[in-house]
Amino acid sequence: MEAYNDVVERAYATGVQATMCFMLSVFIFTISLLSGNWLKYSSEIGTITYWGPALYLCLLNFGLRYWYKGFAYKVAVRAAFLGTAFAAGVFLATFDNGCKVFGLYIMILTTFHFSEFMSVALTNPLTLSLDSFILNHSVQYGVAAVASWVEWAVEFYFFPEMKTCFWLSTIGVLMCIGGEILRKSAMFTAKTNFNHTVQFVKKPGHELVTHGVYSFCRHPSYVGWFYWSLGTQITLLNPVCLIIYALASWTFFRERVYAEELTLLSFFGPQYVNYQKRVGTGLPFIHGYVPENTRQRMKDEHWSY
Repeated sequence: MEAYNDVVERAYATGVQATMCFMLSVFIFTISLLSGNWLKYSSEIGTITYWGPALYLCLLNFGLRYWYKGFAYKVAVRAAFLGTAFAAGVFLATFDNGCKVFGLYIMILTTFHFSEFMSVALTNPLTLSLDSFILNHSVQYGVAAVASWVEWAVEFYFFPEMKTCFWLSTIGVLMCIGGEILRKSAMFTAKTNFNHTVQFVKKPGHELVTHGVYSFCRHPSYVGWFYWSLGTQITLLNPVCLIIYALASWTFFRERVYAEELTLLSFFGPQYVNYQKRVGTGLPFIHGYVPENTRQRMKDEHWSY
């Protein structure tokens, strides 16, 4: 128990450290980048605006290397990077052209990755690692992100008016916020029962969570992420990537839910079958894995799965 408490305390301390680095980066970079907007422009202000961030990056890296070592340093660097990117998003969001939607997107993206790490630190500290930022989620995730940036850039260059439908972009932002709230609610409800990867071995203390947001859908974290991903493309006003994201995300979650429910059925047996009878997955046209005999009974008795 003492060892467990030590791990929890270290995870919380790491979370506090990450928050400080993130918020400090947001504050310093926002002040530096927006100084030209807030103050009357001059050559001195221009110098602060464009050279201030570069100077801060140098000082930040020096300071982090001095104060932190090993895992703590790696966390601090990632948190500071996300804070810096968030500030850049704030700066771009002040524009009245297509850069505005890209700024909103950056703010959404950086908040998502930082909040993932913090949520794990607070709810499941034993699993906290650099992967909790999910910055290196997968090659496919990286390719999808770059593809959305390329589409935005191409359309902004050739069809700039496409990126000024701000009311539609706002709908995307609201979708992202809703998806984030649902996903984080799932993480805080499941706590130590939540993991970023599918678990194939039942660990001691692993329980089936069916209350809270899990009483409305079996996979609220996936539902939140699904609609969050679609919301990012609506925010960017990317029609092509919106379709591609919808198809790719749906395919990914169909396979992920199927694999995960195989393990959940092996862990919890009839308890999970009864849960399947009462609650759907929450994802459109995705039913998960249902044993054939159970599936037939469900159809005969008109149960929803």
